Amino acid sequence: MPELPEVEAVCRKLRDEAFGQCIRSARILRLGIVHPQSVDQVEQSVAGRRILAVERRAKNIFLRLSGDVAIRIHLRMTGNLYAVPDVRFHPPSTRAYLEFPSHRGILFTDPRALGKLHLHTTQEVEGILANLGPEPLSNEFTAEWFYAEAKRSRLPAKLFLMDQRRIAGLGNIYAAEVLFRARIHPGRVVSRLSRPRLFALHAAVVQVLQEAVESACHAYSGPGHFGEAESFSCFVYDREDRPCQVCGRKIRRIPQGGRSTYYCPGCQR
Repeated sequence: MPELPEVEAVCRKLRDEAFGQCIRSARILRLGIVHPQSVDQVEQSVAGRRILAVERRAKNIFLRLSGDVAIRIHLRMTGNLYAVPDVRFHPPSTRAYLEFPSHRGILFTDPRALGKLHLHTTQEVEGILANLGPEPLSNEFTAEWFYAEAKRSRLPAKLFLMDQRRIAGLGNIYAAEVLFRARIHPGRVVSRLSRPRLFALHAAVVQVLQEAVESACHAYSGPGHFGEAESFSCFVYDREDRPCQVCGRKIRRIPQGGRSTYYCPGCQR
């Protein structure tokens, strides 16, 4: 599943190919991805506009277009977005594409068809993003800010990290790895952690995501084609009953917020 580092990698690779391109036509091949908007509305409104920017906010991808509109894409579980030399030769999993002159363009592929694509005005985009917390790799995500937010929360540490109102884009895989790096049990109430431990947790968020983004930019090509462990070592995620690489205790899995949380009972307290 694409998380923040993978979505960031998609944006960086797409930016070089898409910036400044004029969209000759748009085709929506699966009606459900634009619901409740209509296919005709999206296709006709996009055609003829120029791509001014490719941006990521949390796990959302925004193609900023001329005329103060933007295409918002969420990859969900199996989506991918990438440039190709000829959109006419697209794979069966293609759900939409944007065609540039000479048939070059962008494909939105998604084998499980869970991803979404919508068209928004600039004002609508601002409303969508209003309730998101700061980006964890931005200047706004300071240790002091993080400490103050944590002290106001009664959530367990894992659920606090995944609350998009507090931290934009941090997902299940990397939240587990952050807590392992900071040696904090995922069930600990975050407001009860000491100042040094919260500062260590903040530092772990930044360090893990920086490493994961660098890894994804070098190796990620799409869901199922890149395992985080190839160049970003997962110490706990999806390693239930396997020995911890630090202390040797078996990695455990518990349910939290409808998701699986992995942790080491020896290293994380």
